[in-house]
Amino acid sequence: MSMTVTQMFEALPGRFLAENAGDLTRTVQWHITDAEPGIWAFEINHGEGRLIRGGVTNPDTTLTTTTETWTAITEGRQDPMRAFMTGKLSVEGDMMLAAKLQKLFDLSPR
Repeated sequence: MSMTVTQMFEALPGRFLAENAGDLTRTVQWHITDAEPGIWAFEINHGEGRLIRGGVTNPDTTLTTTTETWTAITEGRQDPMRAFMTGKLSVEGDMMLAAKLQKLFDLSPR
């Protein structure tokens, strides 16, 4: 049974790789646009991570995608960079931060 988008985001803190964050202080936000719409942010502050339901006003990076693409990414069936390159995932803001996300979260299949 697949998890809902909300359950996937609630599991995100457990997938955060704090050792790879170093002294990074940034906020990443996801905007899911269709079947299970919503906005979630993840604040990274010197190796600590915190999920924020409903998002924040000024995230450093916002990733926008569909439920299907986000599910595939979190289940390890979709490479996030490929999703971006094929237009399934859009990024606004700090592109370098978006590129680091694969090192900040364990997105291996579960």
